[in-house]
Amino acid sequence: MKKSNFVAMILGTVGGTLFAIGMCMCLLEEWAAFKPGVIMGGAGAFILLLTLIIWRKMEGKTLRMTGKTVGVTLFGIAGSLLLGVGMCFAMVWGNMILGILIGVVGIVLLLSLIPMVKGFTKVNAEVQI
Repeated sequence: MKKSNFVAMILGTVGGTLFAIGMCMCLLEEWAAFKPGVIMGGAGAFILLLTLIIWRKMEGKTLRMTGKTVGVTLFGIAGSLLLGVGMCFAMVWGNMILGILIGVVGIVLLLSLIPMVKGFTKVNAEVQI
């Protein structure tokens, strides 16, 4: 494993964990920790952004923002939010059917990111005997 991938894995795990715990703190009323959750979630998001910058620097790549990058990022955020809202409908607010439908839409949006980013490749279907 390359050093840049290892550093990105560690920072990504820490940032993702902080972000997830912060979101739980914000969304679960039983915890009564909205403001600390915002701070922890913000710290996690900052570490994740820092991870991207550090990894790109260690790989010798420049950090460039194109319209496609911004659009794909916003599309991914929308898919993640829809999946999360669907889970909240199903598990927190007790509306199982609507939660499943919204969650499936979020999953479809997230799955559509793969061809959006990687594109479609031609597959040679010829079989030689």
